Amino acid sequence: MAQPHLRVGRPEAEIVALAEELGVGLIVLGSRGRSGVRRALMGSVSDSVVRHAHCPVMVVRGEPVIFPTKILLATDGSEDSELAARAAADLAKSSGSELHVVYVEPMPQRHSRPMRFAVDLPPQGVESVEEEGRSKLEKLLQKMREESSEVTQAHARVGLPAAEIVTLAEEVATGLIVMGSRGLGGVRRALMGSVSNSVVRHAHCPVMVVRQEEEEVEPAEVGLL
Repeated sequence: MAQPHLRVGRPEAEIVALAEELGVGLIVLGSRGRSGVRRALMGSVSDSVVRHAHCPVMVVRGEPVIFPTKILLATDGSEDSELAARAAADLAKSSGSELHVVYVEPMPQRHSRPMRFAVDLPPQGVESVEEEGRSKLEKLLQKMREESSEVTQAHARVGLPAAEIVTLAEEVATGLIVMGSRGLGGVRRALMGSVSNSVVRHAHCPVMVVRQEEEEVEPAEVGLL
């Protein structure tokens, strides 16, 4: 351990402030490990740090990550998820882990709300949405291949992104979920409802959220709090 730090105040605020002062490349912290409705309750330190941190955050729930493992990269093709893709691919390669990739095509909007289940659409509509999801996933995989990233298995899903990511992670017995965040600052970071925040709250395993502001994670600059 390079140096211990004792702070007094609101835990989430002090953690974020210290991380910025030290210029750390990754914050690692635990979660209460609650399940069901209790996981969804607001106000936890881990939720707040994920929303406000300037750098990637790994929230460890239950057992720590033991490599090699199965890494699930959740991507939407954005610039933010490209950073997550590079981080996940590098981590999988260096640790000898399997790399799974999932892309979730959201259901079309209906009455200002996304439709959750395929039965809400006519058969031809379901096929169209599924095909669009597979097409986007293939483009993402092609980009990863061009960067020499090895993918063990790709998964195309349709529905609510956070719910599908969490469900797939359990089905695959994932040891770590890696995903991007919008990297917004200030008040915009604090807004609720992001996919990454929801996955952190509900996932059964550790989740690493990669911020746009951080180009890469340096092993020598890790804040363990």
